[in-house]
Amino acid sequence: MPRVLSTPVAKSPSSTRLPLRVALWLLDRPHLGQTASVKQMAGRLLKRPARQGVVSAQSRLGQLLCHDCGNTRDRRIGFDLLRQAARAGDSRAQLTLGQLCSQPEVNEPQQARHWLELAANQGQAEAQQLLKRL
Repeated sequence: MPRVLSTPVAKSPSSTRLPLRVALWLLDRPHLGQTASVKQMAGRLLKRPARQGVVSAQSRLGQLLCHDCGNTRDRRIGFDLLRQAARAGDSRAQLTLGQLCSQPEVNEPQQARHWLELAANQGQAEAQQLLKRL
């Protein structure tokens, strides 16, 4: 049987859209999105689009890594992804960063205020409430 050599196929933007859509669909399902195995699968699906700079993937993967991972390295990577998405204008990432920066473990009230103000300016009601408490 002859051996067929394949040439590598360049990844098109559409090749990242499907995994992103599947991951977001899984995470947004009320019961499905709460299970550890689904979160793990969604994280794997979000990895490539996040690396390619897709803001929504950076935001959701960052949230997963910060909230659902037990090790420091993953939380640091998640924090960096959230920062990238927040700088790109993602209000959910801005809100999450504001929440994280206001926690005692991070304790960066100026950063918390900065991110919460940006999120509040985009209509995030929770950010507005948190700002009142700061």
